Amino acid sequence: MSKVRGVRLTRFKYYLLLHLIVIAYGFTGILGKLIALDFYRLVFFRMLIAGLSLGAFLLLRKKKFRIRGRRALLKTIAVGLVVVLHWLTFFKAIQVSTASLGVLCLATAALHVSWLEPLLMKRRFSWQEFGLGVLVIMGVIAVSGNMGGNATEGLFWGLISAFLSALFAVLNAKLNKKDKIPAASLTIYEMLTGALFLFVLLFFQGRVNAEFFTMRLVDFSWLLFLGIVCTSVAFLLMIDVINKIGAYTATLTVNLEPVYSIILAVFMLSENEFLGPRFYLGAFFIVLIVFANPVLNYWQRKRKMHRITRTRQSPF
Repeated sequence: MSKVRGVRLTRFKYYLLLHLIVIAYGFTGILGKLIALDFYRLVFFRMLIAGLSLGAFLLLRKKKFRIRGRRALLKTIAVGLVVVLHWLTFFKAIQVSTASLGVLCLATAALHVSWLEPLLMKRRFSWQEFGLGVLVIMGVIAVSGNMGGNATEGLFWGLISAFLSALFAVLNAKLNKKDKIPAASLTIYEMLTGALFLFVLLFFQGRVNAEFFTMRLVDFSWLLFLGIVCTSVAFLLMIDVINKIGAYTATLTVNLEPVYSIILAVFMLSENEFLGPRFYLGAFFIVLIVFANPVLNYWQRKRKMHRITRTRQSPF
């Protein structure tokens, strides 16, 4: 009994940690509006600060983060490219429309994870997960009643960003769990890979000049917060959470990000027009689905254990 209670407490700890990470993610869309930089510069500095800060932290603690093996390294670099494309499309969606729309689109990532995880992680397809993902989209539609800015273009980039988000979440879980690459190593290599890729791309486009590195002090301060707290710390913790409770559950819970982010946007960006009846209806759907998922999983595990117990006790 004490062992079971310990397992429950451990899972509760990871669920609580997951929600704290989601709140940190909620700041991301807000900062995409507050920081007065083009989306490609914002992504470059975010990934550079995240990779360097985490690398410096591990070096100070004398911990190794080198990835051994060419194949594992190439896989990590490839995921790093997916991450940078995800953030480019995400901040593009925010800057052409609103912060609220950008994070709302990410809620559709759970639907993609429901089929990507069985495909890439070789686990059984779950109609329950697929159905919950569809219901989340219904909640997103309800919440996004009054989208401002260039909504069509923002929706386009936001939906692409959601797919890329689901893809790198599943790939990271696979690299961490099956390829045994530590979460810290994944984070550092992916952040620096993305920053290097973007720098080279912008350099050949002629966008890297003195103005590229010029910014206000307040923008630099927000970039530090975005790169360290909302990226390297949150990204590192999320990989461990996904490994413990699964990519689908983690991604589904991230669907609370629009709710947290829109509430933050009310106070920080004055996007009050989103808090109408449609917002509350959509938010209710999203919250209900997020909390229904672990409850349904718990009852499924309990029924499975009950069947196993009855089978063992049966004399036939």
